[in-house]
Amino acid sequence: MEKTWWKESVVYQIYPRSFHDSNGDGIGDIKGITDKLDYLSDLGVDVIWLSPVYESPNDDNGYDISDYYGIMDEFGTIEDWEELLDQIHHRGMKLIMDLVVNHSSDEHMWFQEAKKSKDNTYRDYYIWHEGKNGKEPNNWKSSFSGSAWEYDENTKEYYLHLFSKKQPDLNWENPKLREEIYNMMKWWLDKGIDGFRMDVINFISKVPGFPDGAEKAGEKYVSGGKLFRNGPRIHEFLQEMNKEVLTNYDVMTVGEMPGVNVEEAKKYTDYQRKELQMVFTFEHMDLDSGTGGKWDLKPLELTDLKENISKWQTGLHGTGWNSLYWNNHDQPRIVSRFGNDKEFWSESAKMLGTFLHMLQGTPYIYQGEEIGMTNVRFDSIDDYEDIEIRNMYYEKVIEGNEDHDKVMESIYVKGRDNARTPFQWNSQPAGGFTKGEPWIRVNPNYKEINAEKAVADENSIYHYYRKLIKLRKQHPIIVYGDYHLILPDHDKIYAYMRTLENEKLLVITNFSEENVPFKQPENVDFKPKELIIGNYNTEEKGDPTSFTLKPYEARVYKGV
Repeated sequence: MEKTWWKESVVYQIYPRSFHDSNGDGIGDIKGITDKLDYLSDLGVDVIWLSPVYESPNDDNGYDISDYYGIMDEFGTIEDWEELLDQIHHRGMKLIMDLVVNHSSDEHMWFQEAKKSKDNTYRDYYIWHEGKNGKEPNNWKSSFSGSAWEYDENTKEYYLHLFSKKQPDLNWENPKLREEIYNMMKWWLDKGIDGFRMDVINFISKVPGFPDGAEKAGEKYVSGGKLFRNGPRIHEFLQEMNKEVLTNYDVMTVGEMPGVNVEEAKKYTDYQRKELQMVFTFEHMDLDSGTGGKWDLKPLELTDLKENISKWQTGLHGTGWNSLYWNNHDQPRIVSRFGNDKEFWSESAKMLGTFLHMLQGTPYIYQGEEIGMTNVRFDSIDDYEDIEIRNMYYEKVIEGNEDHDKVMESIYVKGRDNARTPFQWNSQPAGGFTKGEPWIRVNPNYKEINAEKAVADENSIYHYYRKLIKLRKQHPIIVYGDYHLILPDHDKIYAYMRTLENEKLLVITNFSEENVPFKQPENVDFKPKELIIGNYNTEEKGDPTSFTLKPYEARVYKGV
């Protein structure tokens, strides 16, 4: 297996709006990030992934870009960004930027021109279609509720938007549009960035003719999703992007790909095919969703998680590469989701971190995960800022007369704003995020959970994450070893082994709040020598092959 820097790295995602505000306007900014780089350097991360800071009207918090070459005024200037890049590199870290090219903002110059007439030079930069029987061209639904088509009165045609109506989809069938995107990517790479995280990149190729999607209860993301996810020209487009841009730079690439399975991911990440290095899969993030989709809550079954993680770990081994994540700007806080954010807050956060960081792949930490930030429960829908939450609430409660309390419970568990509350730096007002009024309310638990407190406590989640990161640097087996699941049917213990040449690791994690006996199966060829990390103070004198795991306990043994 080829050794590369991006396989050996740990990535830290920053959501700029919520990270740190340097000027008191209540919005996180680029200078605020620069001010906190020593914190990230001390944590030990190698790569910073910066969510969009481009010029944007902010309909979808920066994922609606109106100028790919500009910096949003609220975040600062291009000079501020250049200083950030210099300071990141000065500390030996790297920077990857978001690439959002499935859609632009409707305020982008291209779209403003495209709307003027059907023969405008920029018309074919977007996807336009006549209506059908006085209605939308097909039955596709937006990810943010409602139809995926918006009527343009001026030119009497509909344009496609798989997300907000202010996010028209770009037409990748147009070679001029692709050339514009490749030139923009080169511009940023020539400025010195170290790669891209590509937003819903497997949506860029749509099935020709735009047929109706099958009406299916609980269809994930959009009705007709299979007609634009992993479309007919997707591999052609990505191979062209690689040839025209990526192959000329030593960079890291990861594609966000809802609806991708292992077999498709192999094609995207196979080094021989020259497309991308990693994909973000969503399968493990859908395991606690019922047939009605994201907002239909159901408990996680540990055996489902085992089956899914194991499928990806073994499926990509030797061919592609896994990205490992629990949290990001679109997902609720994992300690509240698969852990216990009350009685076993610290223990479960550390266990979940151990489980993830010991897998094969590149781990991603989302801001606040390393201090155990939790989900939030705002009393009023008016306190939520996310377009997805607001649209869903309107559709279900206002239009659909569904029960307010039940819908709010879904928001408390799955809403994206759980990840977007301001970073909790200290116990001062607004958690030290801003001296002003924060753009979204701070989680009220900031006095108990904050970075200052975590850094000062050597037994904190923060210092545990530091140790996890350090172990990856010390033990190549954590990066490159293969994976083997043990106890596949156990409903509380997730245990797996890593092997690299003559070296072995055994990872044992308890996903429950009960004391659970563990006994190493007789058919597992492993002789424990040393406990390299654990989230409880464990006496090493006992038998390391048979013991009782405490609630949410994690142990990693090195052996032969």
